[in-house]
Amino acid sequence: MTSKASPADEALGYEQARDELIEVVRRLEAGGTNLEESLALWERGEELAKVCRRWLEGARARLDAALAEEAEEDEARASE
Repeated sequence: MTSKASPADEALGYEQARDELIEVVRRLEAGGTNLEESLALWERGEELAKVCRRWLEGARARLDAALAEEAEEDEARASE
């Protein structure tokens, strides 16, 4: 398994990746697949989880930056 998502996975939005991941988990939990299919589903789920994690980390970074900027502006106003 690769550690980098494919270009197609990189183009997935958070909601798309999350929804596909939910479907993968549902299929795995339902059973009825052979070992090879189960492994392929698990690998796909891992890649989708990485895509979701990158989106969430990016969102967290944006929030942190916005909050830090707001705090700096508040400090500047307070020192005026």
